[in-house]
Formats: sequence, C-alpha cells, structure tokens
Amino acid sequence: METFLNYLAVLVVFTLVTLPSFIGHARERRIDRQLRQAENPRPRRSETIRSAPGRRPVRRSVAADVLSPAGR
Repeated sequence: METFLNYLAVLVVFTLVTLPSFIGHARERRIDRQLRQAENPRPRRSETIRSAPGRRPVRRSVAADVLSPAGR
C-alpha cells in the first residue's frame, strides 16, 4: 500500500508540474487557429446563395444563369 501511495504522490507532483505547460500549448494552438482563420476569411454572404445543408454554396453568377427564364 505504501508503494502505491508513493507512485500516486509522484504522479500528482508530475501532473502539477506539467499542467501549466499543456494549458499554454493548448492556448497557443487556439491562437494559431484564430490567426489562420483571420488570414483566410470565408466568402462574404452576399457572394453566395443559401443552399441546402451539406451542399456547397453556389455563386450568384452561376445561379442567376441557371435560374433565369432566359437560360432555359
């Protein structure tokens, strides 16, 4: 039983020492992801037409050609 408590104590101390490092690493990854999203913004909503869920958005110029009466 004493050996188990010794191992448990070492594990707790190791966790307390390494936890700040893991938290910092997770924070850095979140910041990197936010910076990547800011560099590559999504297309503006006015450029796309709302489509069915799971489908890619259709550009207005293509949709206008397909949906217009003159295009049929």
